[in-house]
Amino acid sequence: MDVIELLPRLHLLRFPVGQAYLWRDGDELTLIDAGPGGSGAALAEAVAGLGRVPGDVRRIVLTHFHEDHVGGAAEFAALSGAEVYAHGLDAPYVRGELPGPPPVFEDWERPIHAEAARHLPPDDFPRPAEVTEVSDGDLLGFGGGARVVHVPGHTEGSVAFHLPRHAVLFTGDTVAASPVDGAVMPGVFNLDRARTLASFRRLAGLDTEVACFGHGDPVVGGAGAVLRRAAESAV
Repeated sequence: MDVIELLPRLHLLRFPVGQAYLWRDGDELTLIDAGPGGSGAALAEAVAGLGRVPGDVRRIVLTHFHEDHVGGAAEFAALSGAEVYAHGLDAPYVRGELPGPPPVFEDWERPIHAEAARHLPPDDFPRPAEVTEVSDGDLLGFGGGARVVHVPGHTEGSVAFHLPRHAVLFTGDTVAASPVDGAVMPGVFNLDRARTLASFRRLAGLDTEVACFGHGDPVVGGAGAVLRRAAESAV
């Protein structure tokens, strides 16, 4: 796993599929998403590489229930004692109470999804995690008050986390950046693409300088304008 500093208090953790982020407030860390199953040890190693210990991570906030974002949550929560947060509509899938609904694929997305699935571990890791449920507008205790933004479409319970004090936005998979040219675009593998586009436009209206996506390179500087241009052209 690659660990990349984006800001002095913000690091990108890049997995073979997808990515997570670490945010620092003084001696306290927050993990945004948790990588695929079996990522607990790699996450602990990344934290140690920053001179910290797993117990410094007080919370794991999940943008949605897909395996490449929540697979490591239970394992790392057990290592760190961190509390896990997810939207109430996705929480049953994170807890393992129900199987999550599959995406409604566009034809062109199928080969991309098949290739990504090749890089995920076998689904034999203990995934279920205890979850504290959040809702649209809730404020969480990191980043000077991180606001939960409900952005349904990719999944019913997809959320973004907006840090107004720092103008930082974690979009989850509602927004992505192309691996080819870095172009900002709506996320793929959605339950409802039309709702994803509406959620994208909601995020584009926020005051944002740094936008951190579930897939693809973040935009560090002037992200709000980049998101608005992309939202205007998205269909």
